[in-house]
Amino acid sequence: MSSHGASIPMTSRPCGPLKGEARVPGDKSISHRSLILGALCVGETEITGLLEGQDVLDTAKAMRAFGAEVTDHGGGNWSVHGVGVGGFAEPEQVIDCGNSGTGVRLIMGAMATSPIAATFTGDASLNGRPMARVTDPLALFGTQAFGRAGGRLPMTILGAADPVPVTYTVPVPSAQVKSAVLLAGLNAPGKTVVIEAEATRDHTERMLKGFGAEITVEETDEGRVITLTGQPELKPQKIDVPRDPSSAAFPVCAALIVPGSDVLVPGIGLNPTRAGLYNTLREMGADLTYENERTEGGEPVADLRARFSPEMKGIEVPPERAASMIDEYPVLSVVAAFAQGETVMRGVKELRVKESDRIDAMAVGLRANGITVDEGPDWWTVTGLGHGNVPGGATSASHLDHRIAMSFLILGMAAQKPVSVDDGGPIATSFPIFEPLMSELGAHLVRDNA
Repeated sequence: MSSHGASIPMTSRPCGPLKGEARVPGDKSISHRSLILGALCVGETEITGLLEGQDVLDTAKAMRAFGAEVTDHGGGNWSVHGVGVGGFAEPEQVIDCGNSGTGVRLIMGAMATSPIAATFTGDASLNGRPMARVTDPLALFGTQAFGRAGGRLPMTILGAADPVPVTYTVPVPSAQVKSAVLLAGLNAPGKTVVIEAEATRDHTERMLKGFGAEITVEETDEGRVITLTGQPELKPQKIDVPRDPSSAAFPVCAALIVPGSDVLVPGIGLNPTRAGLYNTLREMGADLTYENERTEGGEPVADLRARFSPEMKGIEVPPERAASMIDEYPVLSVVAAFAQGETVMRGVKELRVKESDRIDAMAVGLRANGITVDEGPDWWTVTGLGHGNVPGGATSASHLDHRIAMSFLILGMAAQKPVSVDDGGPIATSFPIFEPLMSELGAHLVRDNA
């Protein structure tokens, strides 16, 4: 079953050149944060280009449940009339975050230092994912959490009535954990400090500053030290959400492996903490260029042009790059299958606790399609067969994971035989226009039960 309905089996067939513009949806990370920070302002925040995937829609619904006025004006234009820091009301119903780990963890942080209770649940995938990585640091503020064994949803959070500021060192690179602690720190007195040994996506820090919070970031011997002064009055903003680099990865990677392709993806956010995939592809020999580089809303943006690249080579991806491309490893492994030689990916144990165990899901599916994969607890290696030599022909399990489903559908566009997924339904959580966008470029995607 998909997160929100019956399974949708899909097949991707080998296709001719992919051509044209791929106008991918707005950035999911920034969309979540726009809604949450808008809800924590006094006044109205206006958002254009919001990603209207199910994950973000679930966050919008949650903000309404906490008392914010969230309005869809159509065409990706939304407004949020916030309740102010510490102003969340206690929800009357259970908060269903669907498939979104980002949504549930950030919302937990945002309500953790208000004297209210809220119960969270999600789909089968989300309810199997660990929440202790967030609830443990939130407990330092005085927050309590009551969930299923292993710290899993459904879970009730009792916000701290008298929160205290926290200094917390993030044990593993995680923008979700960092962001949850910073959002909790908004309603705690004094200074909350988060220390991360490896930099992760920094949208929360950038956006907090943009909304008027007093926040500093310092590079030290310990790592990146982020200091937030609590109990600010956040000021409403006008936010133009850049297009999502994680969604752009799919048309870009498809263009690199399908002969004759030339695809332009306009207006992509290229925050350095998110651009690891594109640096990696270039090192592999991809014909990938940035055009019209600019800054919008404090975020670096460019148009990406990707062309068919038959001479790509396998490389060893630097482990320290993992945090900047953690969501892109599944589709990178597809590109690696069409490169020459081994592509080695290390320092990626976070992939084992995403929407699915992404290392296992991709390894099993790639092997079924004729590709050699070796794996360990925090690494995997794909042995590329070179352009035109990937057999394909198998049906792979998506495990309720949108990125797994899309990755195998990209594989089918350049393999010798069609590639199927058992359920493409979860794609709607992050990339609801994936099918028509890829089809317009020239892909052959079919729903097998249509």
